[in-house]
Amino acid sequence: MLLHPLKHVTKRRSLFSSFLIPNNNHNSSSFSSSFSSASASSSSSFHKKEIPNDVASSFKAWFNTRHATRSTLITRIFQILSASDSSSSHNDAAVDASLSALPLPPLSEAFVLSVLHHGASAGHVLPCLRFFDWAGRQPRFHHTRGTFSAIFRILARAHLMPLILEFLQSFRRHGPSFHPRARFNDTLVIGYAIAGKPEIALHLFGKMRFHGLDLDSFGYHVLLNALVEERYFNAFDAIVRQIRIRGFEDRFTNGLVMKCLCKQGRLDEAEGFLFDLVDGGKELHGSEVSVLIKALCGSNRFDHAVRLVREFGDSGLVPLDNAYGVWISGLVKGGRLDEALEFFSQKKEDEGYIPGFARYNVLICRLLRENRLNEVYDLLLDMNEAAVPPNMVTMNAVLCFFCKAGMVDVALDLYKSRSELELSPNHMAYKYLILTLCWDGNVTEAFSVLKSSIDHGYFPDRRTFNRLVNVLCREHMVDEMKELLHLALARKNMPDSSAFDKLIMALCQAGRVEDSYLLHGELNGASAMGAYAKMIKGFIELNKGDIAAHLLVEMNKKGHKVTRALCRDVLSCLLQTDNARSHFFSLFEMLSLNDPQHFIYECFIDGAGHAKKAELAREVFDLMQRNGIQPTSTSRILMLKAYLKSGRISEALNFFNSIRSYGLVNAKLYNSLVVYLCKSKPELAHLIFLQMLKDGYHPTIECSENLVLNLCSLERYHEAVNLVDVYERMGRRLTSFLGNVLLYRSMFTPEVYNACVRLRGVKEEGKTDRSILSFLLGAFSGLHKVGRVEDLEQLIAKCFPLDVYTYNLLLRKACESDMGQACDLFNRMCRRGFEPNWWTYDTMVYGFTIHGRRDEAKRWVKEKFVKGLCPKERTRITHLRNK
Repeated sequence: MLLHPLKHVTKRRSLFSSFLIPNNNHNSSSFSSSFSSASASSSSSFHKKEIPNDVASSFKAWFNTRHATRSTLITRIFQILSASDSSSSHNDAAVDASLSALPLPPLSEAFVLSVLHHGASAGHVLPCLRFFDWAGRQPRFHHTRGTFSAIFRILARAHLMPLILEFLQSFRRHGPSFHPRARFNDTLVIGYAIAGKPEIALHLFGKMRFHGLDLDSFGYHVLLNALVEERYFNAFDAIVRQIRIRGFEDRFTNGLVMKCLCKQGRLDEAEGFLFDLVDGGKELHGSEVSVLIKALCGSNRFDHAVRLVREFGDSGLVPLDNAYGVWISGLVKGGRLDEALEFFSQKKEDEGYIPGFARYNVLICRLLRENRLNEVYDLLLDMNEAAVPPNMVTMNAVLCFFCKAGMVDVALDLYKSRSELELSPNHMAYKYLILTLCWDGNVTEAFSVLKSSIDHGYFPDRRTFNRLVNVLCREHMVDEMKELLHLALARKNMPDSSAFDKLIMALCQAGRVEDSYLLHGELNGASAMGAYAKMIKGFIELNKGDIAAHLLVEMNKKGHKVTRALCRDVLSCLLQTDNARSHFFSLFEMLSLNDPQHFIYECFIDGAGHAKKAELAREVFDLMQRNGIQPTSTSRILMLKAYLKSGRISEALNFFNSIRSYGLVNAKLYNSLVVYLCKSKPELAHLIFLQMLKDGYHPTIECSENLVLNLCSLERYHEAVNLVDVYERMGRRLTSFLGNVLLYRSMFTPEVYNACVRLRGVKEEGKTDRSILSFLLGAFSGLHKVGRVEDLEQLIAKCFPLDVYTYNLLLRKACESDMGQACDLFNRMCRRGFEPNWWTYDTMVYGFTIHGRRDEAKRWVKEKFVKGLCPKERTRITHLRNK
């Protein structure tokens, strides 16, 4: 009597059901959405131990019921065969020794067939093949036609047809002497028929008949099945006639005739043939009805199929267990899962119908696909209670089930017991286990499972592979990632290029640029733009400009766009080496071959300028013109900047005047010159700025801001205010930067206010738009009194937008008179979304200190350091300049 190892779990079925994700949506959804929802919301329940800890043990006990009828000896044979994953000669010798040490009976056809039968039912294809090979090498035993047929069928079910053909070719070469107990010709015909090569089987059968030999009933029916499977219908009719002439016709013949008619779509004739068998008093075994039911379902004639099922069921003439199973499978494959479940439930209740594991598997796998996990669990319990032992498909479905339910600990426990359970995970089980472990954060286990799957011939699909690559990168497991990619390359499974790019970038980020370059070489330069950029920057950091330049050229040849910034970085590094000029023009020549247009020329002008090599930039600029490429406005600006960055001001001015004399100057060129001259020659910048206005060009905001800042630094306030006035007369609103510069300067000198009054005038509290700025400057100079800081804040808002710097200036004014107003302003500033900086806190500390409130000042100092606001040594004007 079969024990029920899940009985105690059955008592808690409602508890387990509450753990699972309720899913009333019966539509298929993508794996990613179901996976994330199931794992995320379920795993927390499991870890709270709401589910019994012995779930894995219960399922192990159920899995072991498969071995209830298996002898201990056969179990031990498959443990030895399954323990070996390698095909090395050393391992083969160890397996041979272990098998020979067992107390085996004398090898016979019956014993070998029993071992192969058990292996086939458990899905142990490779162990069966190993045993077949081992048995054939033992003295005093020769394989028979029966053992050959058995191994051929095992290989065919595993879709290993090429292996069968290789086997048969070897068998034909060695002849009958190689396997003297096998019926040589029969074995060949049967083998090629099972391998899906009926044309060869027919040819060999013809040769047999020519020599006066013939097949027996078994051989005829194997050949007949192959003919119908491969749709050799004319030959099928001929062989059927031969079977009938020889008196070999039986229920298998009738079943194959039904199958042939259904294959041809002659369903009405098939139905007529079936009723002729009934009318003729032929005993039916159910398979004949099953074949027709399956064909009707495949043609979407479900109503007709169910009518036949009911009609034969009511007649009681035919055992319909198999037909019921076919009907259930047909409904499932036809997308009518709920009807299949209802039919199963009804037959189980009315007739006590218990399908075999194959029908259970069909329902379980489809329910799993649709994430109906509660119903999957119910079916698993039904299988156990009905004493239906699971097969390999069931066990793999259980692994997938626990992964989808978020119980990865249970799935992993079952997986680690695979040798004890003789469990061979399939591709889907490996996939779900790897993805779930990745989701659960158990990357080491996921990597181990993936390596095991590769050892067993299952290479993950791209999505699973890329998911693991992403997680390995995230966890900085670079060595494991390298091993994974080498495993892929060794098996000629080329993953997405993005996986390699991620590894290359991860290696670069880990400071292992040389390793990334070696991997890049193994890929024959198949890296993407991002990986190239990472490697180039990595070698630049190592001051290896020659390798960076080589990669830049290679990247360009592969069709990736060379960016100006990347080229600039490479050139800056390259120009620090010996023979810099030679390296510079060698790289230019190689890059310009693929892109002879102005872009590469401009990249090199820009790069030489950044490296302060204006003479090289000028050579490239002149070379451009000699090669008939007209310089663009960008080319001229880059050349001008190259002179300026190199500190060659006179040459920059000569170049600018030359362009101006040809009428090629524009606003961008003017603005670039002014901005750069502001840093070193503000007086000259001012003159060129005025010339730009005279020529009718409008300065950019950056140009105006830089010049005003520099003029204020030189205390040339009249010119600064005049520029601000010109700026506003162009219809532009005063920027925060310009307004802050003037306010800040007015805090230290009344000259800013005086210059503004002379130019713009002022009235009481800035009643006119023209006089608002003057009034504000007077208030910050201390020449005008404002009752509340909030009023001053509102006036500034009318003049220009406030920013953090503006609030810091207002706080400084408020702290001088009233810390209450200062605190209110600080709070108002925060409410409006402005983040206080180090100067803000320094200002508050300054205010409390000058008012003698030292305890509060200390509190603000402490808060400043808690927030990590520790500025570098720099003046506030520098802070403003870098704003």
